[in-house]
Amino acid sequence: MRNAGLAAVLALAAALATSWLAPDWPVYAQTVGTPPLAVEGYWLAQDRDGVFLIGHCGGGQLCGRLVGLDYDAEMPKDVWGRPECGLVMLTGFTRQDDGRWHGTILDPQTGRQYDSMIWSPQRGVLKLRGYILGIPFLGETQSWTRYAGPPMGAACKMPKP
Repeated sequence: MRNAGLAAVLALAAALATSWLAPDWPVYAQTVGTPPLAVEGYWLAQDRDGVFLIGHCGGGQLCGRLVGLDYDAEMPKDVWGRPECGLVMLTGFTRQDDGRWHGTILDPQTGRQYDSMIWSPQRGVLKLRGYILGIPFLGETQSWTRYAGPPMGAACKMPKP
């Protein structure tokens, strides 16, 4: 009995000691039996050159972070010289009555942010529309597909097909 208690304490201590290794973003605070939102998860960008992880980032909002990149030489950097790996590019998405999510998207090459919306018209498809002046008509829509491929390599390197 004493050994079982000691084993439980050691397991808890090990879990707490290594919990700092686990990423804390995004936080998927789901209850058992509650399916994730259709827009959450890993998404392959339309040009197949990036993978984004979309999830909750607090306050009922969704955010998206670049977790996979297709590059051969040096890691791509944003306009400020920071590596694009892990860059949060979709921020502050709040759910609207029509089921779409409205927020902003960052262009890492220019540093400009654009109004945007995301929605999933069918299983495995995410639509992302970026636009200017708050007018969706003045924008462009991309179709992303759910990513279910192998894990990313070191430094967000996308695996080769």
